[in-house]
Amino acid sequence: MAEARCIIFDLDGTLIDSDRALIEPFLQLGVSLSEVTFGHPVQDECERLGFSVEEYLAAYDASSVQPFPGVAEMLDALTRWSICSNKARTSGLAELNRLGWAPETAWFAEDFGWKAKELTPVLAALGVAPEDVCFVGDTPHDQQCAAEVGCRFAWAGWNPRTLAASPQGVVLARPGDLFDLVDLRG
Repeated sequence: MAEARCIIFDLDGTLIDSDRALIEPFLQLGVSLSEVTFGHPVQDECERLGFSVEEYLAAYDASSVQPFPGVAEMLDALTRWSICSNKARTSGLAELNRLGWAPETAWFAEDFGWKAKELTPVLAALGVAPEDVCFVGDTPHDQQCAAEVGCRFAWAGWNPRTLAASPQGVVLARPGDLFDLVDLRG
């Protein structure tokens, strides 16, 4: 078991079961379900599908998402945790506030200039080195983010979509399994 000073989480599909909420605005805007993909910056997906972020956000219901079972208890047990997400800040903060979650820092699409998220500025803001961090996510892009900075990565296998993809590497079956992977002494 390796020591970690901080856990950084992706938000959608990792901490919150938001797949349907993310898809619904596109469906309302006339996009076929088969055209929608996950893990991209919201700006990129909107542009690819022919809509503005503003149109998408107007149709997004931040009140419809819930945490995956066991996530709230896991977060309550952590002393240092943060968010690094491709989600738009307004909906991300609305969800965090509604759930009563207070990460040390939360980085969203706007913080990355609407480009794909990256961990380098998040690590700098937290004052931690890559070897002191574990990033938990649900997409290949999340795994790539961790690899780019050299930190540990674990798959949020409690998301059925993630598990169905048979990801390579460390897959956590339940949120509490994180405590078997890393020693979270601060």
